[in-house]
Amino acid sequence: MSVSSSVRVQRIVRLLAGHYGEIAWWPGDTDVVMIGAILTQQTRWENVERALHELQKRGLNSMHSLYSAGKQDIEDAIRCTGFYRVKAQRLQSLASHVTESYGGVDRMSHIPTEILRAGLLNVKGIGDETADSILCYGFLRTSFVIDAYTERIVRCTGVKDKRQELKPLFEKVLTCDPKVYRQTHAHMVEYAKEYCGKKRCSECILVNLNG
Repeated sequence: MSVSSSVRVQRIVRLLAGHYGEIAWWPGDTDVVMIGAILTQQTRWENVERALHELQKRGLNSMHSLYSAGKQDIEDAIRCTGFYRVKAQRLQSLASHVTESYGGVDRMSHIPTEILRAGLLNVKGIGDETADSILCYGFLRTSFVIDAYTERIVRCTGVKDKRQELKPLFEKVLTCDPKVYRQTHAHMVEYAKEYCGKKRCSECILVNLNG
């Protein structure tokens, strides 16, 4: 008898929670998380940290400040992340959305998750992964992030559901607790980087789930 996708995901979540325990991951206030979610596209987190530090030095580490900033100033601050012209435009588009649609980040905290997500997805350059990262880490919502790391792990353990089906699959399995969502995603990313990225397949604690 084959093992269902939900059972596989439950086992992944449990094993990785036992493997890592509680870990600190993606700290920062809501504005910083929103900025980081854009900057992390197609680059290493180390570069994002450098750019965030540079933005802070220039007083450009909030949606409010980015909304009124010159594009060249933003580009200069985030150059180390690559695709800096595109990302500067995306940051200003996000800042415009936040400011013009809600009047600022603080007011967004009272908006239902589904409405926030739909609005974020209408911003040019923001897809499912970026929107869910903002919601999960920035607004502490139960909106699970599906990224390449997570998809790689579940594929290796025999989950064949389409990518668009993975988010509701995880959300069906996980306890409806923002902290659980954040920790589970953090575990997936850390595990994929530690084992999958280094091709340590023979040491994988999840390998027996693929059966």
